[in-house]
Amino acid sequence: MEIRLLHGAAIAPYIDELARLRLTVFREFPYLYDGNLDYEAEYLSTYARSGRSLVVLALDGGQVVGASTGLPLVDETSEFQQPFLAQGRDPASVYYFGESVLLPAYRGQGLGVRFFIERESYAHKLAEFDYCAFCAVERPAGHPRRPGDYKPLHGFWRNRGFLHEPSLRTSYSWRDLDEQEQSAKIMSFWLKALPV
Repeated sequence: MEIRLLHGAAIAPYIDELARLRLTVFREFPYLYDGNLDYEAEYLSTYARSGRSLVVLALDGGQVVGASTGLPLVDETSEFQQPFLAQGRDPASVYYFGESVLLPAYRGQGLGVRFFIERESYAHKLAEFDYCAFCAVERPAGHPRRPGDYKPLHGFWRNRGFLHEPSLRTSYSWRDLDEQEQSAKIMSFWLKALPV
C-alpha cells in the first residue's frame, strides 16, 4: 500500500480516478448518491485550483483504492461557508475536510485513521487555521435503505477528537439512488480545535 500526498495542481491527473472512487463509495448508505462523472470532475477541480488543498491517496499496485481530501473552507462553496457566517464564525479560521472514501476490501486496516492524521497534520503545518471541520449527511434511523448491519461513524469521529456541532447545519442537493430528481439533504458539521 502506498500513501501519496498531493496539493493543488498535482491533484489534476487523478481527478478521473477520484471521481470514479467517489461514485462507487457514495452509492452506499448513508449517502445513496446517484452522481455522474462530469459533476464529480467539476467538484474535484476545486481541490486542484486551491493552493492549500490536500488529497491523501491510498494506492494498491498503482490503483487508487482510497482518498481523503481537505482545503481551506474559504475555497469551498457558499453552502459550506454559510453556517459559519450565520453564527459569526470566520470561515478563514477553518480547514475543511471533504471526504474520506475507501473501497470496502481496504476498510478496517487503519487507513481511515491515517487519512485524519495526514489532513490534521497538514492543516496544523499551514499555521493559519483554528479548527478542522467536516460535515456529514443526517439520515433518519428508520430510513428504508438503511442496512441492518449499518454502524454510523460517530464513535470513530469522536475518537479522532471531533465534536458534533448540530447547530452548524447546511443542506446540499443530490439525487438518491431511488429518486428521479435531486432533493436537499441536511448535513451537520463536526469540529476539532487545532493545537496552538
